Amino acid sequence: MEKILDGKAFANLLGQNLKEKVKKLKDEGITPHFCVINIGDDPASKIYVRTKKRRAEKMGIIQDIYQMSADTKQEEALALIDKLNADPAINGLMVQLPAPKQIDADALLERIDPNKDVDGLTPANIGHLWMGNHFVEPATAEGIIALLKHYEIPLEGKNVVIIGRSNIVGKPLAALMLEQNATVTIAHSRTKNLGEITKKADVLVSATGQAFLVKADMVKDGAVVVDVGMNHVDGKLVGDVDFDKVKEKTSYITPVPGGVGPLTVQFLMEAVVKLTRRQNK
Repeated sequence: MEKILDGKAFANLLGQNLKEKVKKLKDEGITPHFCVINIGDDPASKIYVRTKKRRAEKMGIIQDIYQMSADTKQEEALALIDKLNADPAINGLMVQLPAPKQIDADALLERIDPNKDVDGLTPANIGHLWMGNHFVEPATAEGIIALLKHYEIPLEGKNVVIIGRSNIVGKPLAALMLEQNATVTIAHSRTKNLGEITKKADVLVSATGQAFLVKADMVKDGAVVVDVGMNHVDGKLVGDVDFDKVKEKTSYITPVPGGVGPLTVQFLMEAVVKLTRRQNK
């Protein structure tokens, strides 16, 4: 019954178009250049940072990685952000999360110049997102909306249930879904009778990082299911959704891997180029 929402193929299609935009910028003497600050030794973070760098290189974008030790002090991280904010050669900046416990991640995000905010997570840009006049958006949320549009899945008037209320995925995705005139419910770890809520969803998005949370009996026949989760189980990468059983009930479903993940990285690159173009008018 299911059709696979192939995020990897869509990301590669977008990548071809973005390479052309970067080439045109380079012809004018402008090379998009962004920086990633990674604090500590989180293994997943290091993989994400390397993945971004490979993608940036394919697009023709310069990415610098600032690897800071796990015992970095707040003041050191803030000083680095100030330095990169002030450098006119740097078009974009992001802090890889999570950060070690001695770091106030919110304070770091607040310090980033909104005009260089690749992640769209500064308070100013999150405010613009909810006001509906945004220029950059958190990459995963933007990627999900773009993927659904690419497959011509209508959202207007649909019941959308998002499991997860993070600032990175759940909340910004809710804002973007509301812009599409969907009716949005955000569920989370304290939600009671989760299955009763998810069974009403025309579009169900899970972004919890809890392997196999979404079972077949929680999904309405013909629903669209988007799995944002990335979990390692017995050496395999799996999502939040019990894919093999749930796919039998869905009209569309994203796989893990190959669904939302490649789009997150691609839309970070899209944001870098957008910010570069705006900074150079």
